[in-house]
Amino acid sequence: MSGFEHYDRELMDLDNEIHRHAAICGVNLANRHEVDACLRNHHETWADDKARESLQGLLILRIKLEAEMIELGFTPPALIKPRTPDA
Repeated sequence: MSGFEHYDRELMDLDNEIHRHAAICGVNLANRHEVDACLRNHHETWADDKARESLQGLLILRIKLEAEMIELGFTPPALIKPRTPDA
């Protein structure tokens, strides 16, 4: 066990950071191609690349947390909430 006893809170905090770094990178998380392009394109300086590296690490951490939750029988919520049709 990773030490995440409070999965709901941990996921909420992690998701907030993911959304923040995606916004800094100008990436729409609902668009897989934008995310892939962001993670693939490295910048020359660390200052320019820091948000991209952080986003990549946060996404990897979320995948690991999801896998742990699934192993324990939990169903992790989606990172991106499904869009509801306009009325």
